[in-house]
Amino acid sequence: MLFGRKCKITFIRHGATINTEENRFYDDESYPAINANGKREMKKISQWVKNKGLKIDKIYASSALRTVQSADILSSICGHNFEILNNLNNRKSGIWNGLSFEEIEQKYPKLLDEYHENPEHFCPEGAESVLEFNKRIAASIDDIIKKNLYKRLIIITHGEVIQAAIANILNIPTGNQFKIYIPTGSATQISYFEDFASLVYSAYIPI
Repeated sequence: MLFGRKCKITFIRHGATINTEENRFYDDESYPAINANGKREMKKISQWVKNKGLKIDKIYASSALRTVQSADILSSICGHNFEILNNLNNRKSGIWNGLSFEEIEQKYPKLLDEYHENPEHFCPEGAESVLEFNKRIAASIDDIIKKNLYKRLIIITHGEVIQAAIANILNIPTGNQFKIYIPTGSATQISYFEDFASLVYSAYIPI
């Protein structure tokens, strides 16, 4: 394989939901569903995948309702079944789950200050720190690659998961990875090699 490439993964962020449009923290697997805009986004990116002729050996989706619904659209347009993964779920938000930054500032101002002072290690009650989350995602992706050597995959997942995947391969400080913009219905591709990984493109939305 070229440069000893082990796996090529195209990450697709699920279609928009009411929570993504309101910029809320959320880790609920059963809510919310993708909305009308999210369905349009997924049809658009799925048609792009089909028209581009991307070789697909396997499609995975994380287990949340919104990612499974998005995978259903991709699967129906591309004519390829998908499998559900239980280890690429969103970062646990704990007591911040379902809240926007504005609501957190009103309800937990001291905790928000702590978060800004130490974003890598800070963890509200019942949540997961960014460092813990990144380690989990890195281990999960390593496991996926080991099971799919020399294959080309599509993984439909969450924005935070894609941010973590990029941060892990480019050594971006965890306190800065939230600055990586991953819109809903976008594609990000990473090629994983024997000794390194390469970001091919990020946050692509077809015109």
